[in-house]
Amino acid sequence: MSGLFIQEPSAEDLKHDFLWRCLKSLPERGRIGIFNRSYYEETLVVRVHPELLAKQKIPPQLVTKNVWEERFEDIRNVERYLTRNGVVIRKFFLHLSAREQKKRFLARLDDSAKNWKFSSADSQERGFWKEYMKAYEDMICSTATEETPWFVVPADNKWFTRIVVAATVIDAMASLDLSYPEVSETKRQELEVAKEQLIAKDDL
Repeated sequence: MSGLFIQEPSAEDLKHDFLWRCLKSLPERGRIGIFNRSYYEETLVVRVHPELLAKQKIPPQLVTKNVWEERFEDIRNVERYLTRNGVVIRKFFLHLSAREQKKRFLARLDDSAKNWKFSSADSQERGFWKEYMKAYEDMICSTATEETPWFVVPADNKWFTRIVVAATVIDAMASLDLSYPEVSETKRQELEVAKEQLIAKDDL
């Protein structure tokens, strides 16, 4: 299993397309990758704060009123490509209410051990709550497909959130019909010889 937490784009990231920094970190076959945020940030934060788009060095003639629909199309195409190559994708939107978010922010401020989790930007971004909700709705409706579904999970109660996400991951893994590799007859004979050798030897 591997995980990736997407930070603010670096100078190197901004030299590439908006999908690059996530795609270069995709897990290899046989592993699970967990992205805490992903290229979807490029249709959320950047959409709410369009001035960030200017930093991405996209040719001006390509930044039109259709830029978000085009990004949704690019995401759908990339995820279709990945599923056709055996990658199983499950996407979760942990829907936290404004009231619960405020409660958790205040808890972080009141607990010195959790101060590191809080950024003044978190409080400022709350002022764009309605804009973010609209961007989330558009993003989810535009990129949910049968092969790569979105799961909108109520997140005010952490225990419930974890159960729903865990159950969804388990279902996805069960659908793969996984099994241990079959052991050949030659390999079985090798194992029997190794077992006999271990039994015959005194403990070290």
